[in-house]
Amino acid sequence: MSIYTCRFETSIGNMRAAAENDAITGLWFEGQKYYPDTSKWIETKEYDVFKTLKIWLDEYFAGRKKTHNFTLSLAGTPFQMRVWNILADISYGHTTAYGKIAKELAHNGARVSSQAVGGAVGHNPISILIPCHRVIGADGTLTGYAGGLDKKRFLLELEGVEID
Repeated sequence: MSIYTCRFETSIGNMRAAAENDAITGLWFEGQKYYPDTSKWIETKEYDVFKTLKIWLDEYFAGRKKTHNFTLSLAGTPFQMRVWNILADISYGHTTAYGKIAKELAHNGARVSSQAVGGAVGHNPISILIPCHRVIGADGTLTGYAGGLDKKRFLLELEGVEID
């Protein structure tokens, strides 16, 4: 399978998307933590899903609340997939805490640590569309974001979240 990639300019930095089989498989700020090796990917702006993604990103960064209708294809451990599914359900303009996700994942007396949730959140390969920026510390502080806390703050403020 070929992995296609495209670069997008945004108001807070360049982003790179990846796609296979008409599904988004990745969206990162260039140079962020856990940024993938893209050297073997095929660069193109003509892949249909990238054209649609560009329009969506332009709308999003213009501050227009918009749900996406992209097909996403995630690859991760079963634990990561469970965390990312929870992230996908966090509504625009809302936040949740790492500990709250950990409690949601705990079952049959098993405990899940906030740190384990943080590790999975940090490895989310589809930034913004899987809104890992909407996860904050239990006390409301901004903690951890692979793209940088400045970008996390910007994204939350763009969505109308008040940050202390």
